[in-house]
Amino acid sequence: MKFFHRNKEDHFESKFIPIDSGMNYDKPYIMKALVALAIDKTLLSIGKPVLDKVTNELYKKYQCYLPDCYDHPEYLEDILKSVFGSSYHTIVHAITVELQDHMSDKGIEVLIKTIGR
Repeated sequence: MKFFHRNKEDHFESKFIPIDSGMNYDKPYIMKALVALAIDKTLLSIGKPVLDKVTNELYKKYQCYLPDCYDHPEYLEDILKSVFGSSYHTIVHAITVELQDHMSDKGIEVLIKTIGR
């Protein structure tokens, strides 16, 4: 994270906030947010009604939201298959592309493997 401040000569300096500056990061919550954003972005690129359909089905059947798919990828797999039929693989591929930089996370790896079966 970067922020700017004025020095004594009234010039702007760039400073980086170090990771250990007292800010607490909870990796599972960050990964859940990344997963939710990747799914949201992928479905929204198709259309808002598609995103609404998937999120409504997730809630109706499993009482969960997009971030919960990180812990329960089988829910997303089921809903994608029921909504998209055999073309759900295209959606899985697009989600995988969105998350490819984070495949080192075990939860994301499991999610991709589960929804891609």
